[in-house]
Amino acid sequence: MSSRSALAEPPVAPQEEHPVEPVSHAGRLVSEHDYWCRYYSESDIRYEWNDGRLEEKPVSNYGTLLALAWLAELLRWFLRSEPVAQESVPDMGFRLALPDKTVIRRPDLALVRRDNPQPLLPLDASYHGVYDLCIEALSDLSQADIARDTETKKAEYAAGGVREYYIVHKEREHLAFFHLDPDTGLYRPIAPEDDVIRSEALPGFQFRIADMVAGTDITELRHDPVYNDYLLPAWREAEERAKAEAARAEAEAARAEAEAEARAEAEQRAQAAADRATAAARGRTEAEQRAESEAQARAESEAELARLKALLGNKHDPD
Repeated sequence: MSSRSALAEPPVAPQEEHPVEPVSHAGRLVSEHDYWCRYYSESDIRYEWNDGRLEEKPVSNYGTLLALAWLAELLRWFLRSEPVAQESVPDMGFRLALPDKTVIRRPDLALVRRDNPQPLLPLDASYHGVYDLCIEALSDLSQADIARDTETKKAEYAAGGVREYYIVHKEREHLAFFHLDPDTGLYRPIAPEDDVIRSEALPGFQFRIADMVAGTDITELRHDPVYNDYLLPAWREAEERAKAEAARAEAEAARAEAEAEARAEAEQRAQAAADRATAAARGRTEAEQRAESEAQARAESEAELARLKALLGNKHDPD
């Protein structure tokens, strides 16, 4: 065997692993049971179910998601002041049994009024009733995506009995707000007044479109007449809660400090008592040692005296 062949082969560099893109099953025919069991909780791809067929939910752009987040935060402030509804979690699905088909939709944001016969329950993974307000962040990646929210879902939500439907986008021309007409069963647009949208499903909730598009800091709007009816009470309540929490924290800190000082004083007293006990024990030991030394000295003196007496006695003995 040659020396070359005896040498070990150089190690092969490991191949860099590329992330595997999730495979979309959009368009696949699946039963409703399989959808709930296998696809509803899919982590990488969000699916909705349209009468037996999977539909992949498209992604909205960042600016549109910011507009949605602004509206969601404003709704939470409103519900603090007027707790007339429950907020669902994003993408919580609900089932619509429509006259011509059955669909399962997952709105980006949804609310359930307190008088809805089907409340949101703590253990719900999907909503078992019909939402009162659905909000979708429009995806404009394709004309089909736009039509999905502006036509298909609009018709489904109206037929299913969703009271209000908002389509949110970062640009005004794609915004749309609808209220269900109980006489026709169709959506009618909510016409803005002075650029303000007023909800009928949530009486008292209103907002200025320009503020949503611009993402105006909500903390700056509490004295604005469009918002102050619900922002100011909620703000004052939040401030009072914050003050109460601060007072409780301060009282707790003072109590903890007092307890620490009391413990320190008790420890100091205990240490002083221990030092006194140690000193007393040391004093007793020293006294015992002195007594023992004195006793030993006396014994030695007595022995010496006895010895001297015996010596003198022997000197006076006539024998």
